[in-house]
This record gives sequence, structure tokens and C-alpha cells, in this order.
Amino acid sequence: MNELLVSILDAHGGMDLWNGHEKVNATIVSGGGFFPLKGLIQDSSPRRMTVWLHEERSSVLPYGAPDQRAMCTPERIAIEKLDGTLVAERHAPKDSFAGHQMNTPWDALHRAYFNGEALWTYLTTPFLLAMDGVQVEETEPWREGSETWRVLRAYFPGSIETHSLMQEFFFGEDLMLRRHDYSVNIAGGFGASQLTSEYVVANGIRLPTRRRAYTRGPDRRPILEMLMVSIDISEVRFE
Repeated sequence: MNELLVSILDAHGGMDLWNGHEKVNATIVSGGGFFPLKGLIQDSSPRRMTVWLHEERSSVLPYGAPDQRAMCTPERIAIEKLDGTLVAERHAPKDSFAGHQMNTPWDALHRAYFNGEALWTYLTTPFLLAMDGVQVEETEPWREGSETWRVLRAYFPGSIETHSLMQEFFFGEDLMLRRHDYSVNIAGGFGASQLTSEYVVANGIRLPTRRRAYTRGPDRRPILEMLMVSIDISEVRFE
């Protein structure tokens, strides 16, 4: 395993502790200008997100109604009642984004897929970089003000549903995540830079609770006037 990645994982709690848990629950509040571009009504209501740590699976509730939740895997997206009654579903959900651009309208299942793969990626970072099939390499460091951030470039296998097959993760001198760069392939492939901060410790595992994703300019820097997605995370519990 990459030497820098080993140090990063240790700083976030270590693989032994991570492997001792099955899933993480967290309250999320999301916003930003991306959802109106998709014709979606955005509100600041808290939702409860559950992410499984060792398989790509997630759920969020409520979703669309107080008694509904969304269930997400790479093979299937479903909206269901809390008693399991099916409301809507879509198999091979990624295929439904073919030809989409940044302002292509989304339906509730499109958004459920985006929520699922995005929050699964965020809530398993940086440990997902040690998953089977993920290749990482350290690239040139990034200078940010008076700080120097070390950068890991990750190449994801096609079996993992995430924003893009190549992503970059920027870590400060304390080895905590400062920034996450990717392309949003299901929305025309625009470049995004997500700034992360406000770390907490939950069950011995460290993670950032404030995420702000901006479009990325040609200078590789986030365009701070173009906030696409905001995510605030609280009440984190690993099980």
C-alpha cells in the first residue's frame, strides 16, 4: 500500500478500527446551486444517511415523503415506504444519465443515485482508497497560502460507482483532508473542487463535517463564487 496512504489511514483512526465497523449513520443537510439547475426543489430539512463501509450501499430518509426512504446500490435505485412497499425503482441507474449535461433535468431517482454514490464516497474517505481495485499515487504537492498539501491521485475501478474514475485528494500537514477534486460525469463531466473542514471524531474515526463543492477553474482552483453543493454532517455514529 502507498506509504502516504498508510499514514493517512492511521491518522483517521486506522484500518483495524475501520474494519471493526459495518456502517455509519449521519444527519446531513444539503444545499447549493446545483440542484436548482436540475429542476429540483431544495430544502434544508435534515435527513438521516446510512452508508455501508465495505460494500457500496446506502440509504437516506426521509426521501420525497416523511414515510419514504431511498435505497442505493450500483445495480439499483429504489424509493420505498418504510414498511418496504415499493414506490419507484430503476435498474442499472447510471445508464439513465447518458447524454446529460449540467442543466439536464433530473427526476427523483436521478437525485437518489447522486445522493447515494456521492455520500458513500464522502463518508468512506479516505478508507475507500484502500479498497480492492483502487490504485493510488502521490503527485506533486499543492501550495495553498502558507500550507503545503500532499496530493493522492486515485484511479477507481469500474465496479465502484463514484463521481469519476480519477480523483485527487489533498491532505494537510496533519494528514487531514483539505480538498477533494473530481469530475461530475453524470452531469456533463464538469470539474469540481470540494473543500472540507470541521473534523470530528466518531467512535474513534476522524472525518470532516463541512463540505463545500465548487466548480473548478482552468487554474485548478475552486471558483468560490460558484457554490454547487453544500453538505453539513452531524450526529455521526459508526456501528
